Amino acid sequence: MLHAFHIRAARPPDAAPLARLLNAIIHAGGTTAMEDPFTDQAFADCFLTGSDVLSCFVAEADTGELIGFQAVCRYDGLPEGWGDIATFARREPKIAGVGRALFPSTLRAARQRSLVAINAAIRADNAGGLAYYEKIGFVTYDRLAAVPLRDGTPVDRILKRYDLA
Repeated sequence: MLHAFHIRAARPPDAAPLARLLNAIIHAGGTTAMEDPFTDQAFADCFLTGSDVLSCFVAEADTGELIGFQAVCRYDGLPEGWGDIATFARREPKIAGVGRALFPSTLRAARQRSLVAINAAIRADNAGGLAYYEKIGFVTYDRLAAVPLRDGTPVDRILKRYDLA
């Protein structure tokens, strides 16, 4: 079944539905390093309105349902001129192409902010996430070995970048 959706800039009222979307992914486990669910306000601070947020776009179904989002934020530890990307799409029912559709808007925003690169940190056991970032042009540049989850399970993080310069 083909699902129609469009991309738009995220707005503060999107915090609640996007927090629910992300919390479902966190609850399912296995793909994100995030382990604690977000309140609506914490989600807004982290991905929509906080001082570290550089951009956030949503995929909105023609029904009005938010089915994914992509944010770029600035965090300590990143080189000057870099942003960190996070991409999440609804788990059920899955809609193909959400991440790919979000990326052109994210790229435009990153260039408007004069970023030189975008960083993606992906769990090594997240095959879908690794494949997605490779397909859109990210290249591996480092690996963080055995970063522990809350329960102590060590999981490597693969660091990929997309050069904008």
